[in-house]
Amino acid sequence: MQLYNIKHNEEKVSYAQAVKQGLGKDQGLFFPASIEPLKDVDALLALPFVERSARILRHLIGADEIENLEELVKNAFAFGAPLHKVDENNYALELFHGPTLAFKDFGARFMAQCLGAVANGKKITILTATSGDTGAAVAHAFYNLPNIEVVVLYPKGKISNLQEKLFCTLGGNIRTVAVNAAFDDCQTLVKAAFDDEELKQAIGLNSANSINISRLLAQVCYYFEAVAQLPAEKRKSVVVSVPSGNFGDITAGLIAKALGLNIKKFVVSTNDNDTVPRYLATGKWDPHATVATLSNAMDVSKPNNWPRVEELFRVKGWNLAELGYGKLSDAETKEAMKETHAKGYITEPHGAIAYKVLQNNMEAGDTGIFLCTAAPAKFKESVDEILGIDLPLPEALASRADLKILSDNMDADFAVLRKYLLKK
Repeated sequence: MQLYNIKHNEEKVSYAQAVKQGLGKDQGLFFPASIEPLKDVDALLALPFVERSARILRHLIGADEIENLEELVKNAFAFGAPLHKVDENNYALELFHGPTLAFKDFGARFMAQCLGAVANGKKITILTATSGDTGAAVAHAFYNLPNIEVVVLYPKGKISNLQEKLFCTLGGNIRTVAVNAAFDDCQTLVKAAFDDEELKQAIGLNSANSINISRLLAQVCYYFEAVAQLPAEKRKSVVVSVPSGNFGDITAGLIAKALGLNIKKFVVSTNDNDTVPRYLATGKWDPHATVATLSNAMDVSKPNNWPRVEELFRVKGWNLAELGYGKLSDAETKEAMKETHAKGYITEPHGAIAYKVLQNNMEAGDTGIFLCTAAPAKFKESVDEILGIDLPLPEALASRADLKILSDNMDADFAVLRKYLLKK
């Protein structure tokens, strides 16, 4: 598989190099030089999840780049992505059955498997920023792996208590840093580190954000799994709503469409951090200051993966007007949670936004799928209060709820971060 830097097309790398390198020159994102459609999607949809996913990833990555790819996929995707029928026309794709109860488990675990396969025993430092779920997925995926150190930056006080407990209590090769700033500032620090060539070489810098192509490709697979679980008569006019923060998830869905998956329409669903919906409506890119919301994993005003979306539309000759979009305020999010609860299904804020925006983008005869990216229990405080219930904690959360937070604290100062990264 050959990839190129979107900012500098002349920079071309293999898949293995892109996994190790993370970002290209000038913080450019790597993008596949070719996305060839799959030959028989219907036959693929009849296969089990892991076998189908291995075939899709082998098709994308190529025959020779990663040995034992099928085994890596089996190790990474050790849990399912069930499709739950909410009503006659709407289905929830549950992506929270992995070890950290969030969709990021798919990408983080596959990246860990791939990086282990291509690192050749060299020391690697994973530096990543999280707005809630990435940190836990990455920390658990790389926990105690030899020759790998993980540093996770997150906005202090802006993720849920249980999200924080899930990855800031591990210790060992996992270092977590509460930054006195917004998530976008954490991303800026990560980008600055990747621009520092001396630092990159000194610590073997890599990133596990959705900027890393291995994470992105892993996420392609569960869109096929979603459609595979639909009754055959429901597959003709599918609309998929994706709760969007950094826009890696919807990029993966659009790649699935480019591979030949029959999706009529994708819908961008955001909270009040609505840079992309406003851009799609007006054609003006105008990020506002990030605001804190109930759906904190989407509190992103400058989504890193948006250039990949635009590049894919350019390459495929698609029109951005084909994307559906919408946003919900916190008050509207609460009402959406109550609406799904009245239907007998519990959503947390991100899934509720995806559900409600989906309703505003469907036509008669459509089948809607909305992505549920985190277990409701990860947002127990808000879910309990809004719905008037008492959610039990899954073992993954209950076992860490009383552990001590091990995070360091830091201002959004790259000089301080640089010194911190070099001290081990």
